[in-house]
Amino acid sequence: MRTLVLAVVLAACGPVAYVNQVTLKADDAVDDARAAGAEQASPYYWTRATQYLRMAHEVAGRADFQGANRFGRLAEEAAIKAKAEAEAHRASPDSPTPAPTPAPTTVAPAKETP
Repeated sequence: MRTLVLAVVLAACGPVAYVNQVTLKADDAVDDARAAGAEQASPYYWTRATQYLRMAHEVAGRADFQGANRFGRLAEEAAIKAKAEAEAHRASPDSPTPAPTPAPTTVAPAKETP
């Protein structure tokens, strides 16, 4: 009976750690970075944070909670850096605002000559 209880407790550790790391910490860190304006001020770390968070959710969907927690930690670290860069950018008065990303251009198909 003890072995069964121990097995159930140990099996539940992965999802519990996932909820703590990814759902609470990483999601909140990404939300804080978004609120600080990291999408524009820190595009590298912002993209890194959101992609790691997406991977954490995807890997957890396959019940690989250890991998999901690893991606969650990476997402949280990147989101914290993105937020710090966004706040530093906002605090420095002489920093130029980042140029918006240009929209992709479409090229008209070439006309065929007879």
